[in-house]
Order: sequence, then C-alpha cells, then structure tokens
Amino acid sequence: MSGHSKWANIKHRKAAQDAKRGNLFQKLVRAIIIAAKEGGGDPAMNMRLKTAIERAKAVSVPMDNITRAIKRGTGELGDVSYDELTYEAYGPGGIAVLVNVMTDNRNRTTPEIRALLTRNGGQMGESGSVAWMFDRKGVIEVKGENLSEDDLMTCGLDNGMSDMEKNDSGFTVYCEPADLDGLQKALEDNKYNIENAEVQMIAKTPVGIADVETARKVLRLIDTLEEHDDVQNVYSNFDIPDEIASELDE
Repeated sequence: MSGHSKWANIKHRKAAQDAKRGNLFQKLVRAIIIAAKEGGGDPAMNMRLKTAIERAKAVSVPMDNITRAIKRGTGELGDVSYDELTYEAYGPGGIAVLVNVMTDNRNRTTPEIRALLTRNGGQMGESGSVAWMFDRKGVIEVKGENLSEDDLMTCGLDNGMSDMEKNDSGFTVYCEPADLDGLQKALEDNKYNIENAEVQMIAKTPVGIADVETARKVLRLIDTLEEHDDVQNVYSNFDIPDEIASELDE
C-alpha cells in the first residue's frame, strides 16, 4: 500500500468515508466551480471540467447542482472567491504530506489544518519543504478486465504517455500535466473506460513504514485530513509493506 498513488490506493476507503460524512457532494461541486472558473463552462473544451462533472455524476450529484456550480464558476451567478492552496507537512514515521484545499477563507482553514496535523502526529512545514519530494504528473485510471497491455501502450505512447502500470481494476497511465487532456481524449476515442483523470503529486522516493502502529498513525492522519470539508486531495510518500498491510486488515 503506497501513498504515492493516492487515487489508486485509497479511493475506495475515501469514497466510503465521504459517503458517511455527507461532504462528498460539496467537494465535487467545488471542483466543478474551480474547473469552470479556470477553463470555461464548456466541458467539450475543458477536460478538467468534463472529468469533474463525470465524477459528480458517478455518485449521483443532481444535475441542478452541477449546472449551478458551472454557472458559479463562469461568473453567471456572481463572483467566486474559492482559493486553491497546498499545505506542506510531515507525518508519523517521517513521511511527507501535501494537502490540497479549496477554501473561501484561508484564515480559517490554515489554523484548522495545522491543528489536525499536530493532534495526529504531524506538523506543518515551510513552503518548499516537502514539495520537492514529488513530481507533478497527469494520472489516468483506465478500468477494464482483460485489457491488452500492448494495445493500451501503443495508444498511450502515440499520445503523450510517459509510463503505465497495472492495478487491480485495469491500468494506471502517466503523462506530463500538459499532455493530460490530449491523452485522455485519445483513450476515450479508442473506447477505453476512463475511471479518473487528474493531475496528481507523485512521490519520487516512497518512505517505508516499519511497523503496524506507525502505519495506523499514518492512515489515521490521512483520514483525518481528508475529513476536513475544505480538503480536496491528500498526497503522501508512505509505503506500507504487504505484511504490515495484512496485519492492518486483520
């Protein structure tokens, strides 16, 4: 279980928790607002918006909410004051953590994130203290059984893919952020089922977790941060060996 591929490794746990918390709709709506604000309200011309809408639809966010979010982002319903911020931090076992938030009040959010870190064995870092440990990459999750690795690789390499790896539900495809939209479109045009496509922070060198107790503390910190209403993504460089992951499952 690695922290460097956040979506692939903790999406199911996160989705279950978000459903219980009832804040998933709010996070997805914010993502739509920001995407529309930055790239316009036409999903055909704005792949980030297209992906945000598809993720919202996948968990049954009402179309009225989606439409309203797009209009808020484009300014049709008044100006939007959400800011995107990234906090850099350290966690249990010396892991690095990046916390991406969307907030309408950074003076409220910053001390709240700092307090969550402190209460769960972490601490806020200075700007630039851990960001250098990550690469910014486009990440596309291609879902499907019995996919031809060769065919997917050929399509990917022709359209900007830099790497790919197999996962439990299909393949994870990597590219430079600037190539994400084009690669996603090419894969969709070739009838591949795209489960998720977004820019992520990928750890350069994962940090191994040595014992079960530290693993529990790490996962508790990640969970707690993700429970915050303003937090959109949490990235980390932890790596939990299979034998320790098995003990956690038990």
